[in-house]
Amino acid sequence: MCVALPGKVIEVYEKDALVDFSGNRVRAIAGLVPIAVGDYVLVHAGCILQKLSVGEAQDMIKLFEELEEV
Repeated sequence: MCVALPGKVIEVYEKDALVDFSGNRVRAIAGLVPIAVGDYVLVHAGCILQKLSVGEAQDMIKLFEELEEV
């Protein structure tokens, strides 16, 4: 099973973007969906797959934090 992680776009370049995952910054391939700085996105295998609402992102981040405690 694969899990896509939510992160916040902090910089957008021509073909990729810098995404922040709780302090870990990773470049991810953009182009599948339109994105802008400040958007929350799902990233899997280095590709931005989907844009999320702030509420959806916060819910997912909270869920992953709870799973880490188990």
